[in-house]
This record gives sequence, structure tokens and C-alpha cells, in this order.
Amino acid sequence: MHLNDLTRNAPLGGPSQHSPPNSTRSLVLMGGGARTAYQAGALQALAQLLAAEQTSGPSASALKAGATRFPFQILVGTSAGALNATYLASRAIDGLDALNGLGEFWHGLHSHLVYHLPDTPLAKFSRWATALGVSLSVRRQGAALDSMPLVDTLHRRIALNNIAQALDSGHLKALAVTASSYTTGVHWTFCQTHAQIEPTAWSRPGRRAELQDITIEHLMASSAIPFLFPATPLWVDGNMEYFGDGSMRQSSPLSPAVHLGANKILAIGVGQPQRGRLGQAHESPTASRRPSLGNIAGHAMASVFNDTLLADVEQVQRVNQSIQQLKHHLSDHHSPALAQSLPFHEVEVLALQPSASLDALAQAHVHELPRPVRRVLEGLGALKGSGASLSSYLLFEPGFLRALMALGAHDVMQRKEELLAFFAD
Repeated sequence: MHLNDLTRNAPLGGPSQHSPPNSTRSLVLMGGGARTAYQAGALQALAQLLAAEQTSGPSASALKAGATRFPFQILVGTSAGALNATYLASRAIDGLDALNGLGEFWHGLHSHLVYHLPDTPLAKFSRWATALGVSLSVRRQGAALDSMPLVDTLHRRIALNNIAQALDSGHLKALAVTASSYTTGVHWTFCQTHAQIEPTAWSRPGRRAELQDITIEHLMASSAIPFLFPATPLWVDGNMEYFGDGSMRQSSPLSPAVHLGANKILAIGVGQPQRGRLGQAHESPTASRRPSLGNIAGHAMASVFNDTLLADVEQVQRVNQSIQQLKHHLSDHHSPALAQSLPFHEVEVLALQPSASLDALAQAHVHELPRPVRRVLEGLGALKGSGASLSSYLLFEPGFLRALMALGAHDVMQRKEELLAFFAD
């Protein structure tokens, strides 16, 4: 996060009719394949907390009419987090029911609704035939898996037309989806706002923004996990470029929310700062075996998906401290009016991450994967130990997804007071 990212932005059409002035909340959802079911469970639990809080206490009668209002004005998503953010945007007019609906969306998922291995003769009976099909797919489309089932699933389950309705009615101010260009190396953020609002698209070294209505193609581009899902073409600056997962080269995941006017950000990732400790719970910490390809791929995936959120949160906190010190200095030695005129604003950030090892959780559920997928992952050494990290991104099966959602709900309840304070106005 750069200091320039925290300059005051012109409000997107003024205060939302569903939020108090001066409070613009954003939800930032990070990527991680199947792991992002954790976000759905966390948001379902958050909906329960907010509904209970808004309909109880001495002001219950006054709040009852708005008890189910949608709690965010800006939605930002990356990779599978972009799918979650766009689903929420399409249901924003339904208030808190949108958060519950996201949980129902994930409850209905299976691997065959997201991807499948390329079909080859004898693939059902031979590991070598399966490997041959994967090899041919990689040569043909630069990816091991066919993601067309996800295209069909998204078309059936996300009503994109409802996003414009939510923006027009004031239930939502902006939706942003990020993707990484294989063509130029630039990290792009695609923003959809009210048709009559034209916020300035930003440009920073290595990252840019453009105003576009979000489509299924944007979601497929943002969630195209490298090596696994094929790149997706999108038009930017009048040129067609090929895009992959938005988590690649994502140095400032909070930046789009700030640029779009947020001053309070709830960020939900699926990384594990404690991965090195908890990930060894099922392995000997003194093991000195050479890592398998699955171990290496899982480590690479963790670097792609999980390492930038907390670093950006820390950067925002440092910048906030700098702004506070500068304002205090100006107020004490010059003029309070001068301090208030500074073109910077502080941003409150609350980050939520899994409290338990997702690698260990995945290892307990790898048997749910379709048999051909298990064959491939077994050949890579990605079904046991830390190698199970790779399988966790592909485990779109009910047992694993529901375990993730239960963990998300648990973590929200553990931080109940922090979250209620974040939403208090």
C-alpha cells in the first residue's frame, strides 16, 4: 500500500441510503480455490451476528426495519474470492440474505461443477492414460484442467444483471475484480460502479484499473489458477490480453477498496501465517526427505495466494500511524485547519484468517476427490503431508467445503466483539 493510495477520493455518488455518512465499508475477499469456502462460512456467521445485534437491545424497534440491510458498500474480490464478491453483489438487494445465500452456493458445489480432467481412452482404468490426457491438455491450452464446468455453473448461479440494479438503488457503490495479465505482467482491477458515476481509474507501477461491467469472463480470468486453469482473454486499453489468477503479482490487495472510497475494510483471506507450525502437526518436524513435486507446488500456491494480505494490512497500519503523527504535529505547531486539509485519510482494517491448518484439513478429505484427480495428485505426491496443500485448492467436495465453512463460522464467533465494533456506527 502506497501513501498515494490513501488520498481522499471523491465519494461514489454520495452517501449510500443504507449507510451513515462518512462510513464506507468494503469487503475484500482473497483467493485460494476451494479454500475460499471458508469465506462463505465466515460471512454466514457474520450475518447471524449482525441480524441479532440489529434486532435486540433498547433501539430494536428503530433498527428493525433495516435489520437485514447489506453491510458493505464496496466489494473487492480476487480469484475465487472474486466469485464470492460477485455473487454477493448480485444479491446485495437482498440484504443479509445475500451472505446466507453465498453459503448455500458453496453447499451445492462439487468438483465436477468446477473442472474436469481431459477425457482420454482408458482414463478410468489407467493412471498412465490419465497422465497422457493431462499432458496433452497442457500442450494444447497451457493448463492441466478444463474449467468449462465452472463457466456453466457461474452462468446458472450468478445473476449479473442484478449487480446494476444494486448499484442503481444505492445498496452497493462498487464491485471490483482483479486479474493478472500474462501478456504485459500488469495487475488489473476491473471496476463496476453506477452508470452515472465516473471515479478516476488509477495507475500505479505494475497495477492499473479500468471501468468495465463485470462478466463471467472477468471471473474466469481472475480465478484461472496458474498451470491448472487456462488463461482467459479480456480487452483492456483497446487491446486483447490474456489473463490469469488475480492473486499473481498482487502486491496491494487492499488498494482497490481504498481507491474506491472505503475507510473501513474487512478482509478475509485463506492463508495461514502459522502454516510452518501447524502444517507439521501431521509430519515429523525433523523430516529431511527431499520434497515431492506436490510439496513444491503446494508451497508455490501458498506464495501465490496467501502471502500478501497481512503484509498489506501491516503497511496500512504503518501509514495510518504516519498520518496521525503528521496531523498531531500540524495541530500542535501550526493549525488544526491545516491538519484537517491534508489529502490523506486513515483506513480501519480488520483481517480474518483461518485459525487452523487447512493443509491438515485437506488431508483428512482428499479421499472425496474424483478418482482420476486422486490418481494425478498421488503421482505428484500431493495427497499426504504438506503435499496436501496442493489438493486443498481443488477439493470442491461437500465434506471439505463444509468443514471449511464451519471453521469460518467458528473464527467469526471467536472474534465477535471485534466484528461488532467494526460494524458499529
